[in-house]
Amino acid sequence: MRFLCLAYGAERDWLELPELRREELLAQDDVPPQRGALVAAVGEPTVVRAWDGTPTTSPDADATGSAPLAGFSVLEATDLTEAIRLVAGTPCAVAGGAIEIRPLLQEPALGHLAVL
Repeated sequence: MRFLCLAYGAERDWLELPELRREELLAQDDVPPQRGALVAAVGEPTVVRAWDGTPTTSPDADATGSAPLAGFSVLEATDLTEAIRLVAGTPCAVAGGAIEIRPLLQEPALGHLAVL
């Protein structure tokens, strides 16, 4: 499956983390880009946060609050559970922001991505 991942986070929250923690998070942040390519889509979101190191999820697209969009990617994962696990350690999910995950569906006859 493919999932559109929208990363929301404020730079001030990122800068409040200790430098060593920021370096650790950036080292892990190559997982989503290695698993997909860029597109855009709409669908039912799952919002992931891991502020205390434990991933939590919410079905509310407004759960990202007023944090600015910091980036996006398309992630290949076997299911939503794996997608949540893969994004839970990214900088935005950990540093006071959130990752919004939206499932995508490849339609073989049309050859483009569509929303589930």
